[in-house]
Amino acid sequence: MEPPATRAGARGAARLLALALLLGAHSGAQAEVQGSVPSLVEVMRGESATLDCTPLGTQGHFVLEWFLADRSGVRHRLASAEVQGSELQARVHDSRGRSPPYQLDSRGRLVLTNAQVGDERDYVCVVRAGAAGTTEATTQLRVFAKPEATEVIPNKGILSVTDDFAQEIAVCNSPNGNPAPQITWYRDGRRLEVPMEVNPEGYTATRTVREASGLLSLTSTLYLRPGKADRDASFHCSVRYRLPAGQEGHLDSPSFHLSLHYPTEHVHFWVGSPSTAEGWVREGESVQLFCRGDGSPSPEYTFFRLQDKQEDVLKTDLEGNLTLDGVQRAHSGTYGCRVEDYDAAEDAELSQTLELRVAYLDPLELSTGEELSVHLNSSTAVNCSVQGLPAPALRWTKDSIPLGNGPTLSLSKITFDSAGTYFCEASMPRVPLLSRTRSFKLLVEGPPEVKPEETQPQAEGSWREGDEVRLVCFARGFPEPKLSWSQLGGSPAEPAPGGQGWVSSSLTLKVTSALSRDGVSCEASNPHGNARHVFHFGAVAPQTAQAGVAVMAVAISVGLLLLVVAAFYCMRRKGRPGCCRRGEKGAPPPGEPELSHSGSERPEQTGLLLGSASGGARHGSGGFRDEC
Repeated sequence: MEPPATRAGARGAARLLALALLLGAHSGAQAEVQGSVPSLVEVMRGESATLDCTPLGTQGHFVLEWFLADRSGVRHRLASAEVQGSELQARVHDSRGRSPPYQLDSRGRLVLTNAQVGDERDYVCVVRAGAAGTTEATTQLRVFAKPEATEVIPNKGILSVTDDFAQEIAVCNSPNGNPAPQITWYRDGRRLEVPMEVNPEGYTATRTVREASGLLSLTSTLYLRPGKADRDASFHCSVRYRLPAGQEGHLDSPSFHLSLHYPTEHVHFWVGSPSTAEGWVREGESVQLFCRGDGSPSPEYTFFRLQDKQEDVLKTDLEGNLTLDGVQRAHSGTYGCRVEDYDAAEDAELSQTLELRVAYLDPLELSTGEELSVHLNSSTAVNCSVQGLPAPALRWTKDSIPLGNGPTLSLSKITFDSAGTYFCEASMPRVPLLSRTRSFKLLVEGPPEVKPEETQPQAEGSWREGDEVRLVCFARGFPEPKLSWSQLGGSPAEPAPGGQGWVSSSLTLKVTSALSRDGVSCEASNPHGNARHVFHFGAVAPQTAQAGVAVMAVAISVGLLLLVVAAFYCMRRKGRPGCCRRGEKGAPPPGEPELSHSGSERPEQTGLLLGSASGGARHGSGGFRDEC
């Protein structure tokens, strides 16, 4: 079978030759008819194809005919149209079983609805114009079909890298396209340059099948000699197909990987989490050992422990994982992993060993108990001992302040400030999160110390009689001292803010001259002794100024009250003329009556007034004789 491109070239040359002969035969005609047709029409499968034929040089009447030229060169009349002026009479003669049938439009163009691959033929347009002559031209119809989705079928078997010939890798199918597409193979995104000739390293085999629909299906089979480097490689095939107007498209298949068989060459054996950078594991934790060989498929792994040069098998599996739960210091030692691969080379090292080092830290021990009592100004030393692997580091702290490194804590010239809780901390810089602590409380025995809280005001002579003052006394010692005051009213001792063994007591009182002379004392005592502090106030000023002001205020109040009473009494006596005035001039002459009374006055009023007058006369001759 000739390739389509060869047949198209031959038909094109024949058409050019026929057109030249036709023009030469009619060179002497006065009105020469010509036909204008496109040499090539391209459509996608399923679209409508319209073949145009435009006569040139006609005189208003001509006949246009369409023929189908088969592959043997025989023409089959499909349709014709007779044109008279502006009228066109079209007729379809033979659709040759095509569905839907051929059609002629109002311009005499041949229309192929729902074009299929079987419509790819040469169509001849013949124009008969009577005396003007006859002309014909051929147009070629090309129908393009996009292939269906690309399908790849990889080899599901296990391919051996030790074989010395190319093995089938995969088959790539591109069904139902037109014209036939091209298939290209890729590995890790890079095109594989594989020849079509059979050779041991690799090649491709391609097969094209024309389906009943006329569409073409292309199959490409890839053969390669795989290597160990292909164990993680990604393969896929890509189909490139043509479209009208010189355009192209492509369809990629899903990617796939190969299942390879290759012997083990190297074995890796290591301690997983929670191992440190130096391979230490903490006692009591679960530890994982991992073993991996580089063979495929995964070989069988055997874990063992070496004891006295003998292998104690621990586990055999295909995963290459061994878990040791709650490791103890006795689990330290040499562990091994062996790969059982009988296809490996004789010089391949299939066994590896490692040292499992279990770090441990025993509880700390102190040379003293939980409490240590010492005397003031003495010296002492405390030892901290520990057992661990790797060797732990020791340090002493108090109140989070480092005191020194090493197992011994030495204290000299001990004061009350030395009292408190001391910590011995053991840690392992090479094994994080492995540490222990132990503490003891230092008690410092001695006579108490006393310190006062200063009083306000402090200037000499600034205190006055009756001022209220609050005195605070602090003391510390061990055993805890008792606080007492020389005056009554002191509060019970209680821990002072800030700690450090201080206790405090307060006393509130009024300042007097006696206190200024004798002072107020605070005393702290414990079995080791006592200490005392005396609060002095200096000279105390009397409150005379304040007393005079009070007396003056009382005197003014009494005077005002007397004036109000006198005014009230005078207002009561207003009805008596000369009342209050005569009293200031002395007694009246003898025989002159002191008072005149009307007969309407009551006896008791008269008696009282007379009595008062006579009484006044008896007590003196120069005073108030009449009382108003």
